[in-house]
Amino acid sequence: MAKENQKKENEDKRAALAQKIWGLSRDRLLINLRFLDVALSSLRFQASAGTDVVSCDMSTPGSAVVYYDPVVVIRLYKKNPANVTRLHLHMLLHCIFSHAYRYDRVEQELWDVAVDMAVENVAMSLGISGLETVGDAQRRETLAQWKKISAGALTAERIYRKLREDRLGVGELSELGSLFRRDVHERWGATGTLEITAAQWKKISERIKAELKSFSEDKSDDKSGDRSILQNLEEATKEHYDYGDFLRRFSVSGEEMQINDDEFDYVYYTYGLSLYGNLPLVEPLEYKDVNKIKEFVVAIDTSGSCRGELVQTFLNKTYSILKSSENFFRKVNIHIIQCDSEVRRDTKITNDEEFEVFMREGQLEGFGSTDFRPVFAYVDSAIENGEFENLKGLIYFTDGFGVFPEHKPSHNYDTAFVFLEDDYEKPPTPPWAIKLILPVEDLEHVDEGSQ
Repeated sequence: MAKENQKKENEDKRAALAQKIWGLSRDRLLINLRFLDVALSSLRFQASAGTDVVSCDMSTPGSAVVYYDPVVVIRLYKKNPANVTRLHLHMLLHCIFSHAYRYDRVEQELWDVAVDMAVENVAMSLGISGLETVGDAQRRETLAQWKKISAGALTAERIYRKLREDRLGVGELSELGSLFRRDVHERWGATGTLEITAAQWKKISERIKAELKSFSEDKSDDKSGDRSILQNLEEATKEHYDYGDFLRRFSVSGEEMQINDDEFDYVYYTYGLSLYGNLPLVEPLEYKDVNKIKEFVVAIDTSGSCRGELVQTFLNKTYSILKSSENFFRKVNIHIIQCDSEVRRDTKITNDEEFEVFMREGQLEGFGSTDFRPVFAYVDSAIENGEFENLKGLIYFTDGFGVFPEHKPSHNYDTAFVFLEDDYEKPPTPPWAIKLILPVEDLEHVDEGSQ
């Protein structure tokens, strides 16, 4: 009994000491990074003896909880007090940049490496004196090489795309992960409250971004650390759209052969059968008004800069949504138009089987320069010739580099330019059109409800 009491007393002492160490690291960060005050106050710390790890659970509404083994924290502090402060900042940046909230839609092994590289890049670029840790020289050298090959900001999203493209060997990826890892991500995406906490952390990130921009405008010098954290904040706070929901905006109301249970009275139906044998008093309604996709245009930019696999990814996603019985009329009028500087092919789809044939056998044509105007002229002409009864919208998949129409189409249909997210800034789209930028991994992810 005495041994158990002594063990409990020692654990309490270690937990108290570790909590004090966390407090010291928090004060250090507040002194140097005052714009993180709200974010720092949103982290809570919970001792978890015997786990031998430090992890952050971002699913708790109102805050994020850091679960830590006090022995690990004390050991890190004894080696170098900066270890704990950097770990504190590392986890805080994960929260600010919302790294946990896409965990179910990415290759987690690659995402773990990408997010750790991104936050360590920011931490070292902030220029806080006295926060150097073992391995920082190698980290800086590695990040400098990545900056050269990526030719852009080292955000988690861009690093992740590069890792997916390069497909490093298991040993090389493990070595890269070990160099930048400080915490474990085992608690990411653990509960259904992530949407709530994501919104809360997004508000915190928006505030930090606003303060940083204001602070940068007041300074004569522009520190690279400010640019680095702002670039990551831009990724964290920009709007992300569900392509399925977006596509359903182009649905129209129509009638379909289907029993309307909402307006059918089974009492009179069964009463008639019991009274007159096989003669019901009422018949079920054969038609029901439903919102489904019936008419729209998918325009594909087949210029040289739009690679075939990207087009295929986009069409596969579109097809998976349209194929759903909840969104697809049995008879439709969908035109898939391929165009570079002129319209190359118009494939008309009237049913699910034709769509399957197109996906299986269709070939891309074009690969010249990009001019968006011929598609709109072609569609306007098709409307005037009676090809469409009630065209709701046109979706144009493109890299965005081409000649846009000066004026809105003469007929009343919505237009959306859809871009895949990459490292290049997109040109401005016309004010009358919708601009939608989608990460590649979002297109590759197919919701079960769309199957």
